[in-house]
Amino acid sequence: MNRFYLIYLITVLLSCTYDKIPEHPYVTENVVIVVMDGPRYSETIGDSSHQFIPHLWNDMRDSGIICTEFYNEGITFTVNGHVALTTGHYQSIDNTGLELPANPSIFQYWIKNHPGNSSKTALICSKDKLEVLGNTSDYRFKNKFNPPSDCGIQGNGSGYRDDSITFNHVLTALTTTKPNLLLVNFKEPDYSGHTGNWSNYLNGIKKIDEYTYQIWQYLNTDNHYKGKTTFIFTNDHGRHLGNGFQHHGDDCTGCRHIFLYAQGPDFKKGMLNAQHASLVDLHATLLQLLHINNSNSEGHVMISLFNNH
Repeated sequence: MNRFYLIYLITVLLSCTYDKIPEHPYVTENVVIVVMDGPRYSETIGDSSHQFIPHLWNDMRDSGIICTEFYNEGITFTVNGHVALTTGHYQSIDNTGLELPANPSIFQYWIKNHPGNSSKTALICSKDKLEVLGNTSDYRFKNKFNPPSDCGIQGNGSGYRDDSITFNHVLTALTTTKPNLLLVNFKEPDYSGHTGNWSNYLNGIKKIDEYTYQIWQYLNTDNHYKGKTTFIFTNDHGRHLGNGFQHHGDDCTGCRHIFLYAQGPDFKKGMLNAQHASLVDLHATLLQLLHINNSNSEGHVMISLFNNH
């Protein structure tokens, strides 16, 4: 047999073998994402006392991974940050909820891959404008495969609602429809930050830490979620450093540096991860866990989070 033909044949056979390698058998069946809107890193993980995130630091930390070098590398506004997380693309998008994301969301891809199960996803957000996360201007997905949304007082354009209402709606969803893919937005501490009230801003961080801890506790005790759920706690953007904490939106470290806590059956536990990553990398990682292969993302899978890596 010709030597070059033999090499070609071996190459083809090996290629066929690799193509048949099964997907990684991840344990994760559900993904729940909680976004605390707009705290600075200096008042969360970057504060050595961790006084405003006592549950995250004292109760949740050892069960998951805290990423200390996590960033929003796009435009540091609310809609932009959430769009990066849900679509895997940093987009210059209207921050008032008047423009749809250019790319389909992780929810739309999940629903497309699970026909008839749209009710097993949910957007539950204190900010009404985040209803746009469930749709896209991409003609292939526009007005298709949209997740149920519960945003603001009564949908986009209706105004923000109190985080306590959002929290109660989240608990109702977890105990009734039990979504496999859920994103929660709490408007604090961003809302109080914009008012310039430092005390309310700090109290907002503590309150969301408490709400998130209760959600985390439920996921770790409920039979549907326990041991089968990846839980994400992060934020969409930070704020200007120093006395400019009322605002955000530029590329300063205060606006870009955010936090990430990740817990799940496929992730390592009890460690701090200092590897640089950003919101679009989190998106790519969630696609990997959910076996969504028909989406694109600007991000890279955060391999260092996974067991055996």
